[in-house]
Amino acid sequence: MIETLIPALQKALATDGLYLLFIGTFLGGLVRGFSGFGTAMVFMPFAGTVLPPVWALTTMIIFDVLGPLPNVPRALREGHPRDVLRLGVGAFIALPVGLFFLSRVDPEVFRWTVSVVSLILLTLLITGWRFKGRMTRPLVFSTGALGGLLCGVSGLAGPPVIMFYMSSRHAISIIRANILLYLLLVDFMTLGFMALTGILELIPVVIGSLLVIPYLLANVIGAALFRPEREKLYRVLAYTLIGVAALSSLPVWR
Repeated sequence: MIETLIPALQKALATDGLYLLFIGTFLGGLVRGFSGFGTAMVFMPFAGTVLPPVWALTTMIIFDVLGPLPNVPRALREGHPRDVLRLGVGAFIALPVGLFFLSRVDPEVFRWTVSVVSLILLTLLITGWRFKGRMTRPLVFSTGALGGLLCGVSGLAGPPVIMFYMSSRHAISIIRANILLYLLLVDFMTLGFMALTGILELIPVVIGSLLVIPYLLANVIGAALFRPEREKLYRVLAYTLIGVAALSSLPVWR
């Protein structure tokens, strides 16, 4: 085991542009800490410029799956696990389709996809777009499926579910709890599918493990900086960081 880990660690530390991954992780953690979302929308544009598509997703899943674990018991108490399960079923169906395309996509196309999808979702968040129809069970399944598909293709599982819940009449505590549980569930499903299909490799797992500490640290700092009375200011800052990350990573600048 040690004989396998040491060479993988050496290769991980020798990754070109590793510092960009640390910057993207820290900024993503800050945004997550004071807004409750946005890790993938900040980190994936950075990762897309440094790593192959599958490695970029693997790296993010590894550090992102560990961060929320201490908050799971509270989320289970405050959230609606049945709704999360319905979202999860939809994601379970669509996620493998997204991973199939991810494993075959050209890195240049991947960078365009991540940046453009991030900008589209950011635009919807900024404009305050909300679903106005009736929230039926098929819609819940479909929303989870869209999140799963986007996770597989670009790592962006959260925004569809976030916009779905922002349209509901649930209390903010329920919304945050359900989003946390859904994203964690999708992370575990993604790792499972990647392992089953043979696209989960050791080096990106090691890189993701190296990023756990800066991610957790940034989450703590972001949460400590958050003040409810300044929520609009933090959202503007979060949107700005997401937009800068997406725009600066467009292949057109290369």
